[in-house]
Amino acid sequence: MRIVGGQWRSRLLEVAAVPGLRPTPDRVRETLFNWLGQDLDGQHCLDLFAGTGILGFEAASRGTATVVLVEHDARALDALHKAAQALQASQVEIVRGDAVRFARTTPRTFDGVFLDPPYRQGWLEQVAPWLNRVVRPGGWLYVEAEAAVEHLGDWHTVKQGRAGQVHFHLMRRSQA
Repeated sequence: MRIVGGQWRSRLLEVAAVPGLRPTPDRVRETLFNWLGQDLDGQHCLDLFAGTGILGFEAASRGTATVVLVEHDARALDALHKAAQALQASQVEIVRGDAVRFARTTPRTFDGVFLDPPYRQGWLEQVAPWLNRVVRPGGWLYVEAEAAVEHLGDWHTVKQGRAGQVHFHLMRRSQA
């Protein structure tokens, strides 16, 4: 898997052999970071359901102050640690744990959150009640899903695309 932009552009990362792991394709990541802006200097991001961690590593490559990767699978965690070490990614924090529990209990807040959970298991609906507490006002969500997502709790889609069977969305909080 290749990082497509920023200071680590073109660096290759190893992907763990984990059933169901779907690395976000290069073209989708290019689109996402065009939407967000290539420069994420000073932002704090959270990659729940990190898997390969490619979304978090892409954000770190573009200047985020911190990126927290949350993953529960031991094989995926091992690959995340190896990638962070190879990149000397000191701004990347790797947390072993349940994504929903992390969202529910962390005292931290973030400028942006990446959500790319396993498909057809209801993870988006499970994490939705906790999104307002972890995303700062004015922040954003990036969501990948097996179907188009118009709303997720108080969040609505402002930009979306599709690549094969992947539906991807940039979401903002609805104004009350």
